[in-house]
Amino acid sequence: MRPTGRLTTAVVGAAVLLGCVSGPAASQSTRDPRPGAKAERVLVFSKTAGFRHDSIPDGVAAVKQLGEQGGFTVDATEDAAAFTAGNLGRYAAVVFLSTTGDVLNDAQQRAFEGYIRQGGAYVGIHAAADTEYDWEFYGGLAGAYFQSHPAIQPATVDVEDHAHPATSGLAQTWNRTDEWYNYRSNPRERAHVLASLDESSYTGGTMNGDHPIAWCQNYQGGRAFYTGGGHTKESYAEPLFREHLLGGIRWAIGDAQADCRPETGYRPLFDGTQASLDDWRQAGPGSFTLAADGTLTSTGGMGMLWYAGSGFGSYSVKLDWKMAGDDNSGVFVGFPPSDDPWSAVNNGYEIQIDATDAADRTTGAVYGFKSADLKKRDRALNPPGEWNTYEIRVEGERLRVYLNGVKINDFTNTDPARSLTDGHIGIQNHGADDEVSFRDIRIKELPTKPTRPTESADSAGPTASQGD
Repeated sequence: MRPTGRLTTAVVGAAVLLGCVSGPAASQSTRDPRPGAKAERVLVFSKTAGFRHDSIPDGVAAVKQLGEQGGFTVDATEDAAAFTAGNLGRYAAVVFLSTTGDVLNDAQQRAFEGYIRQGGAYVGIHAAADTEYDWEFYGGLAGAYFQSHPAIQPATVDVEDHAHPATSGLAQTWNRTDEWYNYRSNPRERAHVLASLDESSYTGGTMNGDHPIAWCQNYQGGRAFYTGGGHTKESYAEPLFREHLLGGIRWAIGDAQADCRPETGYRPLFDGTQASLDDWRQAGPGSFTLAADGTLTSTGGMGMLWYAGSGFGSYSVKLDWKMAGDDNSGVFVGFPPSDDPWSAVNNGYEIQIDATDAADRTTGAVYGFKSADLKKRDRALNPPGEWNTYEIRVEGERLRVYLNGVKINDFTNTDPARSLTDGHIGIQNHGADDEVSFRDIRIKELPTKPTRPTESADSAGPTASQGD
């Protein structure tokens, strides 16, 4: 390999069959705001019944500034009387900014529960985890309760999700100073962890080396994002922390989409390092460029980079992808090992990325065989320039496609010339004018028992329990 990190890869010579004809790019996905909500309005709530952070005014000011930047209006209050069904219905999200103790009475709690169950959103910042310990619904929504903290000090944050808008702008590690909370429980099994603390980088961590510090989840009909940062006044002046907050709020109000289902048990096939490409091979012309931020970006083609380390028969593969503009690419599954690019075309299936062309040849389609559910696809799709996450789930001859956590396709192979029960995985570089980036390709192998097409297997898999 050249020291520049360029990989000569290939593609499917047959990609001529794979979406060469395209129309104008889809520039923006169709948003589906919570019914009755004004998607441009956010409420910041900072009432305290316990310790009061002197950074609250800085936090309120920062969220208001982020609203100006992000195109949403921000109201701020410490009056719990704002928690009525009618008033909460005006807001796309409610931000609990370093609240502490019991801040809502029973009627206000019921109103907020109804708001979330009807599609509302919660954003918790720092001491929001030190709030309402006797309210079970809130504990589940926040994801974890505060337990203790050491002195304010620098620490290293490991970014686990590079597609969510709250973390997509961060490097693999994020070094910053804050008051680092320990939590009473680990939210990983319930929520999708975006970032965690490296407990070896500071003193006072008590979570045995698995220390989530920011996460998101779909919760009882609504959305919830939490970050443990934000104790210090200085936090709200940090460009990266502000970007982190803005991304979390954008996701909460539905302005950006991401997969926030719990994710455990996956292992990397490509983790952003040159070493992780050792088991990948090229088929056909073109290349992918490996960048310092761990992304692979397509160059030329038509070609395909495929994982030769092993084939897979029953699995969930996840990967993040981003188009620069009106670009074309796809993910291939279920093809035999071969450096002949026609092998993937004739024996496997392509999950299309290009958001143009006919219904059976656009984002989420099993190319040439079955269209995605276009209404769900359009609501889940982020526009060019933003990251999207696919889960491609293969069990027996059944193939399901999830886009940013939403199931948009459910296909069963009946072609005797093809089989999904054993095959390889590849990513396409489509042509000279197409620029698509990939990162964080990971896989979880599943039990091999085939699933009948009429069977609802979504409850059986740990990654398919939400978003259908």
